[in-house]
Amino acid sequence: MSGAAAAFAPGSTALITGGASGVGLAVAKLCHAKAMNVLLVDRNAEALEQARLEIAGEGVDASGPRVVASVADVSLSEDWAALKDSALAKFGSIEFLALNAGVGGKGTWADNDYFRRILETNLFGVINGVNAFLPVIQDASKSKQTAIVITGSKQGITNPPGNAAYNASKSAVKTLAEHLCWDLRDTTTSVHLLVPGWTFTGMTGGGQTKEKPAGAWAPEQVADFLYKKMEKSEFYVICPDNDVSEETDKKRMLWSVGDIVHGRPPLTRWRDEWKQEAEKTMSEMNI
Repeated sequence: MSGAAAAFAPGSTALITGGASGVGLAVAKLCHAKAMNVLLVDRNAEALEQARLEIAGEGVDASGPRVVASVADVSLSEDWAALKDSALAKFGSIEFLALNAGVGGKGTWADNDYFRRILETNLFGVINGVNAFLPVIQDASKSKQTAIVITGSKQGITNPPGNAAYNASKSAVKTLAEHLCWDLRDTTTSVHLLVPGWTFTGMTGGGQTKEKPAGAWAPEQVADFLYKKMEKSEFYVICPDNDVSEETDKKRMLWSVGDIVHGRPPLTRWRDEWKQEAEKTMSEMNI
């Protein structure tokens, strides 16, 4: 293992929120495959136990890495305090922290529940996790390479219209991750912003009875991409998918920031009067 991927060390422990399914479960499987202990965290107790069994199996191998499940709501600071006590009691340290839990959903202005539900989970779930476990990670980093992975979204970067609360939550998460990376720049704790592309998960309409669309990635592909980017010690892990390339993502991001630079109105990529120019300009960009 090279670079920041050294955090995937045998015997180290990974704590993963939103670990009962999707990308969180895929990252947990990756950690377990690297002989790491895994602490799965989710608020869905039934799905959490299924995930634990999927990773660890029915039998218990006392000599192998441990897989433990803990039910918690990441939006509640008191759940994080209890989780911290439990994690230290069970494992003694945490070397890999993946703050992945998130919720979707649609709403509109004046719908306070919509904004509160999404921001409390997607944004404060990250804030609570960092505040609770950063001292633990820093303590572990005295002797080992440690890492913090925070799951963002392309919607927090290119900001497509239609879901203001979700986009705002993921935009704020990006900013928090960038500041955390800066603050830890001289330490042995690396920070990474994981931004999946179109991924076939429960949150995006996936399920055991549905077939993955050809354009979507499987969660395991996202976990593998994360590992490869961490081998290069890269902060931004912007995942492509089978429909959208890394080059296309970069062009969309450059056009979006151009609204500010060139004094255009916001979200021009989706405005009828700007769509043709946006498409033409992005097609001519050299990345």
